[in-house]
Amino acid sequence: MSECNHDCSSCSENCSERSSESFLKALNPQSSVKKVIAVVSGKGGVGKSLVTSLMASEMQRRGHNCAILDADITGPSIPKSFGIHQHATATDEYIIPVRTHTGLQIMSINLILEDETSPVVWRGPVIAGAVTQFWTDVIWQDVDYMFVDMPPGTGDVPLTVFQSLPVDGIVIVTSPQDLVSMIVTKAVNMADMMNIPVLGIVENMSYFKCPDCGKEHFIFGESKVEKIAAEHGIKHIARLPIDPVIATMVDAGEVESVSGEHIAPIVDYIEKEI
Repeated sequence: MSECNHDCSSCSENCSERSSESFLKALNPQSSVKKVIAVVSGKGGVGKSLVTSLMASEMQRRGHNCAILDADITGPSIPKSFGIHQHATATDEYIIPVRTHTGLQIMSINLILEDETSPVVWRGPVIAGAVTQFWTDVIWQDVDYMFVDMPPGTGDVPLTVFQSLPVDGIVIVTSPQDLVSMIVTKAVNMADMMNIPVLGIVENMSYFKCPDCGKEHFIFGESKVEKIAAEHGIKHIARLPIDPVIATMVDAGEVESVSGEHIAPIVDYIEKEI
């Protein structure tokens, strides 16, 4: 073993000096981000982007400066949820994120593509590199809370985010189906491997509340979020209903106008403790 120069980025040895912090990437000198929250799930289609948007919007309403880094490079949906279709401003040295109606800062691959409907047909390392650049090359202005909308699974991008960004905690998004227990366990185990705390779990599509009688109907089966949370020692949960009004508002790019009442239990904890 050669003499250590304490530069882990140029070393292949697996010694005691090496830690996950060795891979952290520096922000642009003009940027400031205080807290980073990653929103994850082991499978697609459970509503990570919705939960990310709702949490960021609610935090912004509470007077915090918030941002969303859309790390789902091949399936970006954040800009459409906020009604954003213009391009981010870019120079040879940096990128300026687009701001929403309420001042949220957004960076997504769709904001730099010539056509937002163009598919991103890239291999994993290139996608991971783009996510890293969204952290290092974008000028994030006085951000109190940054929410990172992750792609599904535990592959290149989640690993890149967990190693390259100073993630303060993760929020796991799930749905009521039986398969979810295994999916949540995978996400929790990855967080444990990376020494990142699980802040809470959100069960999307948890129930449908009848507008006439007010009764809750469990379309996809009885809610399992309390049981799953207890199994993993997760204390903070939220349940989002199946609500056509929310779906319509998101499709119209008006997610910032959606009430934050259902997501409040998770946001309360992040605001007070993180």
